[in-house]
Amino acid sequence: MRRLITARSAPSKSSPSSLPSLSSGSPGPDRRTEARILDAAHTVFVRRGTAGARMQDIAKEAGVNQALLHYYFRSKERLSEAVFRRAATQLFPRVIEVMASEAGLEDKVARVVQLELDHLARTPYLPGYIISELTHQPERAKQLMSTMTGLNPEKVGPQVVSILRKQIDACVRAKTTRPIAPEQFMVNLVSLCIFPFAARPMLMALLGMDQQGFEQFIHRRRRDLAAFFLRALRP
Repeated sequence: MRRLITARSAPSKSSPSSLPSLSSGSPGPDRRTEARILDAAHTVFVRRGTAGARMQDIAKEAGVNQALLHYYFRSKERLSEAVFRRAATQLFPRVIEVMASEAGLEDKVARVVQLELDHLARTPYLPGYIISELTHQPERAKQLMSTMTGLNPEKVGPQVVSILRKQIDACVRAKTTRPIAPEQFMVNLVSLCIFPFAARPMLMALLGMDQQGFEQFIHRRRRDLAAFFLRALRP
């Protein structure tokens, strides 16, 4: 299997020239404290977006004072970037890995649907956050791709598309699949998985669903979506 995903280490931060006086304990860096702050920031940023998030809310969520936030991440912008990188690694890496694998097209469809719906059911705010961040800060698109894959963003898409094109062409020759551009194949599949979560509040209002109803909706979608997508490809 061709792998496009490589392990990425967390972005390093510059050591401050002088440490602030912190009421919460030792001035030395503590990975547990840093992780707790990042967990809290993730919760606040993903639910409120960068513009709506406040450092005091993140400090309260983490159970630390604001001086400690600034010690570890220096600014809201740096903390936002760290959260975005973390969120990016949760949304697409395994999907790209599946798309770039040697698995058959039908297997790829089933695996992508299962992976995406299972993960997004646990993190329903994630797609809305990623889309909002990219809308307001489009320069983060390259950051998103490099964080997810460890590769130059300009190389990721063409490699995945090339693999899909060969598989689709083979299926078309075998008369098991109608012609479709590999870019359309990939975008259609991922969009069908992500849209219900990105538009969750609108869908819940439109369809009169409460949280339990939405969860049941996703459960049915997990069961039906792969078959629906594959039927649309039949000649």
